[in-house]
Amino acid sequence: MSATRLLVLGVVRMYGTAHGYQVRRELLSWSADKWAKVQPGSIYHALKKMAAEGLLEHVDTGRKGGGPDRTAYRLTEAGESEFQIGLARMLSTVDESPNSEELSAAVTFLPCLPREQAIGLLEYRLTQLDGQAANVGMVLERGTDWGHPEHVNELYRLWRLHVDADIRWTKDLLRRLSAGEYAMADDPEPSFDEPPTR
Repeated sequence: MSATRLLVLGVVRMYGTAHGYQVRRELLSWSADKWAKVQPGSIYHALKKMAAEGLLEHVDTGRKGGGPDRTAYRLTEAGESEFQIGLARMLSTVDESPNSEELSAAVTFLPCLPREQAIGLLEYRLTQLDGQAANVGMVLERGTDWGHPEHVNELYRLWRLHVDADIRWTKDLLRRLSAGEYAMADDPEPSFDEPPTR
């Protein structure tokens, strides 16, 4: 699942019923066009494609007045399942890119998860990051023994700094979640728990 698909599903889920312009406006207010590279055309394409896949369904909006006709959508059960699976995967998977659009999209909807699930996914992510740091460290220790020019080590140093920063951020988020920060899906007053009822 792409970051765009998760974001679109998440915004429709958040509103219960949403049309393309509403999804676009919400994502632009989050600057998702910059950090997730979500463009207006990709939002409308994702809505239509996910409706065709059965993840979203068309909703009669009962349009009144002379405004433009807008197709509204809501999540299906398959859409909710896809959202939860995608969110868990994006939160727990370590991407090679230091500015992962998928991780950014997952963090946006972190409160949709129960606290212990979010902690477990982040602990899994931390294990992967520790392994990645060890691998990069091993390359740096061996220096030019790998057969690449010496200046290529600068790339490994850069990667190591990104991994170290990701480890610090993940540990800090784990600490805050464990301390009860943020309203999660299983808290008495969650910020994003279940999608609105139909």
